[in-house]
Amino acid sequence: MDYYGKELQKSEDLKTNACVTSARPLPKAVRDALERVHEEVVARYYGCGLVIPECLASCRILDLGSGSGRDCYLLSQLVGEQGHVTGIDMTEGQVKVAKKHIAYHMDKFRYQKPNVEFLQGYMEKLGDAGLADESYDIVISNCVINLAPDKRAVLQEAYRVLKPGGEMYFSDVYASQRLSEAIRKHRVLWGECLAGALYWRDLYSIAEEVGFSPPCLVTASPITISNKELESIIGDCHFVSATFRLFKVPDSSRAGPVQVIYNGGIVGHERELVFDANFTFKEGEVVDVDAEMAAILRSSRFAEEFLIQAGGANAAAPQDCCCKGVKVGSRQLHG
Repeated sequence: MDYYGKELQKSEDLKTNACVTSARPLPKAVRDALERVHEEVVARYYGCGLVIPECLASCRILDLGSGSGRDCYLLSQLVGEQGHVTGIDMTEGQVKVAKKHIAYHMDKFRYQKPNVEFLQGYMEKLGDAGLADESYDIVISNCVINLAPDKRAVLQEAYRVLKPGGEMYFSDVYASQRLSEAIRKHRVLWGECLAGALYWRDLYSIAEEVGFSPPCLVTASPITISNKELESIIGDCHFVSATFRLFKVPDSSRAGPVQVIYNGGIVGHERELVFDANFTFKEGEVVDVDAEMAAILRSSRFAEEFLIQAGGANAAAPQDCCCKGVKVGSRQLHG
């Protein structure tokens, strides 16, 4: 981990935009919360924009690969004093930076006691760090699963620690094909988040095997590489930075398609909730959803934000809740 602990001293040292790709526009509450995070924590953070889902009050959140703690301290404000955020990272130097600033942030947020903790450990082995089954509402990660050799183990562990109805909301780098050994063993490409990129179709199969709902694509952006040597090694492989959401849907929540009406109750998303690339819910508007989305809304923290009623004849054809056919710039995510 010398690349992250020593060679990269700040985010400006990165050689591609893979780890700094911005996501969709941020709500004001998120922008304001980011401004209250210590400047050293922000400078030492390497991730794909911001990975901040909606509807977070009082939630328990786990951040996989939390680095210097930027997202944890941001989320600390959004979950409130009754919520809790755990960050886990394998890099000792990054965990030290994060821990060093706990008192600063709790004082700044005017919290009586800390609602964040930072652990050194591996996201493939959350049990070794003492994280129990069904103990979190949300698991997030920001451009780090590509660094894990065993991605199935990461998703399996995330599924294990999530409560029923819980969500894994994460940004990462995906490839248009399975990567050659030359790419996978290239030190700089590894550090830049490309060498470990998952072929996007494999995400779907792994998620299904682990037990998650089909991945819902939220955003996707093409990755640009401004280095001739790296371009020659990569060849015709294309990379995107994408944010997906996966849900741990209990079998008891599964039924047919329905109609839903969003009540506008999520702070920062009162007029509309852009759930993913397929579904945008406007306040008060009746929307037909397929059985998969119906189960997600019924079982998750979003249940109180929707009126769910029988119907949905137009939703019988599955929306597929995914990235097939979603344009990424001039290219599609699938190769």
